[in-house]
Amino acid sequence: MVGGTPELRAFYEQRLDWHPCADDAGTENDDFRCTTLRVPLDYANPTGRTIDLAMAMLPASEKDERIGALVTNPGGPGASGVQWLFGAADSFAGTLHARFDVVAFDPRGVGASSPVRCLDDAARDARNTADGPAADSDRAAYKDRLDREFAAGCRQKSGDLLPFIGTRDTARDMDVLRGALGQAKLDYLGLSYGTYLGTRYLEQFPDRAGRIVLDGAVDPAQDRLSASVEQAVGFDIALSQFAKDCTHYADCPLGTDPDKAPAAAADFLDGLRDAPLPTHTPGRQLTANLGWSGTIGMLYGDATTWQPLRDAFTAAIRDHDGTDLLSFADQFNGRAEDGRYDNSADAFEAISCADSPGDTPSAERVQQALEELGEEAPLYSRGTTAAELARQDCALWASRANEPLHPVKAPPGSPVLVIGNVGDPATPLAAAKRLAEQLGNAVRISLLRGGHTAFGSGSSCIDRAVATYLIHGTVSAELVQKGCV
Repeated sequence: MVGGTPELRAFYEQRLDWHPCADDAGTENDDFRCTTLRVPLDYANPTGRTIDLAMAMLPASEKDERIGALVTNPGGPGASGVQWLFGAADSFAGTLHARFDVVAFDPRGVGASSPVRCLDDAARDARNTADGPAADSDRAAYKDRLDREFAAGCRQKSGDLLPFIGTRDTARDMDVLRGALGQAKLDYLGLSYGTYLGTRYLEQFPDRAGRIVLDGAVDPAQDRLSASVEQAVGFDIALSQFAKDCTHYADCPLGTDPDKAPAAAADFLDGLRDAPLPTHTPGRQLTANLGWSGTIGMLYGDATTWQPLRDAFTAAIRDHDGTDLLSFADQFNGRAEDGRYDNSADAFEAISCADSPGDTPSAERVQQALEELGEEAPLYSRGTTAAELARQDCALWASRANEPLHPVKAPPGSPVLVIGNVGDPATPLAAAKRLAEQLGNAVRISLLRGGHTAFGSGSSCIDRAVATYLIHGTVSAELVQKGCV
């Protein structure tokens, strides 16, 4: 059960004191158990400073049939695993809940686990609201100023944490968690960025990996520019599909021509730069930045999110009311009704930069990316310039990964289960295909519909496949061949 050096033994052997979870008002919830896991801030100095990671557990409902613990991560980076589990418990209903203690945690730097802070609420509001300069020649300088302000804020507010929040350290935390849970092997379900965390665990602890599910795969060998282009294409396709579907309804605010509706949607959102809309929230308007954020946030979902998004477009275009799109933007940005932000956006940027090797794309690669965007993501990438693509978002980050991007191999034993959605805009299916090929010892299932990630999205086929794999270690050859709906 114990791993690492003798100095780490106390961390692996710590006793987890589980107790009923309490909400913000202090009311206990007997459905879940909570605790903290103590880990070293710096694994190179395990006798130095420690931090506590917030954890939650949905205990197995059938104690006599319990297999063990299933550790999960919902993505991000920056998403709170604890809060996600509270809202996603129904996704595990049935066999998984019966056989596993489902365990989630807030990774270091996230949520209630020594959260990274970089911008205060007012600065984050200003950043999310502002549309920036309209002139292409001014946009790179504007982005550079924002990056400098963010990096300076992170150093000032969380400088002691920044060298230790990368995904490799979080993977080491997961191994300590495995030991503290009393398991020889880690069974794991990772979604979106959680797949990247899973591959980093496989790389560092191949002999301790049990049954691993990677859903909504991130390609660990893909550079940031290529990933951003691929994602832009994914969201461009999703926006077009939403807009074309809208024209099937008599009240569609984007018109009746499916070929013109996608451009109409983008024109409306871009037009908010010059004509922001009022909202029901005093002092707040719907700007282009917020309108695009709210739209993109809803496009993470599958077609079931199109009606509320269509209603929001109707209210905005016909009634000049930006309230609903503003609400979607706030959800996407982690803003509560009282104006306070969670730390997800700060953590996302900080962890992403900590993981970035900082490679600068060549001028040829930048031009190629610009052409790809113009051809395949003409709506989502309007106005994008070569200067913006050539910029290193993390150029000012002092604590970055010192290793080149590289593929990851899976250890022998149970094959890794990789899942990808055919229409996933955020982590397109191509990344799942590449990851499965890299791992070698992997099987891949496709969900034949849109939306970001497959587990818990309403596909009983996917949910059964995940449960069967985690419990029995098998995957249906027919599902691998034909996919799920």
